[in-house]
This record gives sequence, structure tokens and C-alpha cells, in this order.
Amino acid sequence: MTNPESTPISYEDAMSELEAILRAVEEGEVGLDDLSEKVARAAVLIRLCQGRIKDTEMSVQSVLDELDAASGEDP
Repeated sequence: MTNPESTPISYEDAMSELEAILRAVEEGEVGLDDLSEKVARAAVLIRLCQGRIKDTEMSVQSVLDELDAASGEDP
């Protein structure tokens, strides 16, 4: 069995899963026995999304810095 935390998942899929968890919790579809598991999974997904956002911001900033350097402007 594979570890769901180590299985690659896209940002969009992670957000969709987070939205589904939130909707289920808000609508009372998650029983007390499953709540801890859902909250733990949501935390994993949130960390994944935060990491993807940070990586994307750094990548975009790197490209912008390269463009500034190529045009002779100070960053």
C-alpha cells in the first residue's frame, strides 16, 4: 500500500480534496470517529498547497529577476 502523503498530487487536486473535506465537515457528514482522520488529511493537503505556492512564487521571482538583469535594470 502506498502512503497517501508521498503520492504526487496536483495543487488543483489537493484544493478540490480540501474543499470536499470542508464541505463534508460543514454539512455534518463526517462522524466523530472520522473527524480526526479528515483533519489530519486536510493538514497534509494545506502544507502541500502552501509549499506549491511558495515554490511557484520563488520560481516567478527568479524569472522576473532574470528579466530585470537582462534589461539592465536594478531589481
